[in-house]
Amino acid sequence: MTTRARRPQRRNQVLSRTQIIDTAVEMLDAGGEGALTVRALTERLSTGSGALYYHVGTRDELLDTATETVITAALAAKPTEASATPAEEIRAVALALFDAIAGHQWLATRLTLQIIRNPVGPVTVGIFERIGGQMGPLGVPRASWFDAASTLVHYILGAVSQNARIEGDSSGIDPDGDRGEFIDAASSAWQGLDPEAYPFMHAIVGQMREHDDREQFLTGVAVILDGLTHLR
Repeated sequence: MTTRARRPQRRNQVLSRTQIIDTAVEMLDAGGEGALTVRALTERLSTGSGALYYHVGTRDELLDTATETVITAALAAKPTEASATPAEEIRAVALALFDAIAGHQWLATRLTLQIIRNPVGPVTVGIFERIGGQMGPLGVPRASWFDAASTLVHYILGAVSQNARIEGDSSGIDPDGDRGEFIDAASSAWQGLDPEAYPFMHAIVGQMREHDDREQFLTGVAVILDGLTHLR
């Protein structure tokens, strides 16, 4: 007797684009890009590949849309005070981007790809508009808006990516490594350096052990914002 391969049970309710994107983000969070395949997603949603292509296009297009969805939510962050200063507005969105990438380990790589591949896309334009829109209120001369905003954006994206678990070419990096163990190992190695040849490294080794990534990140934002005041 011939047996037929079992097909995923079709869902009774209408599948929405939002459901597909939300499910894709959940799968990415759980297993990274490798876990998000068309087959796995159709099985998870009990639907066919045609429905996915109709709503979100190809897998790469879905990855871009998932990235856009998470980043757009982060860019909507506002300071707690209604009368926030321009600097507080920038800190709020910077911290929201930091937390978004920390919470979605796949996001740093996809964000970088989108900015490189699509400089007029909603992710790139959204980030620059949200940050750059504060240059005028900060008092930065109009002729320096691009340089000032680019400096902030490059720092924010570079810092948050460095603190994220980057997918792709990560040879020599333990993807499951513990941050505390890494800090301890690095600080011990710095402590073992020749103090006469590396006096600065010895001076900061204690600070390195005790630092908080989010506070360090915000310190960097504050340093840049302070520097921008001298462009007036």
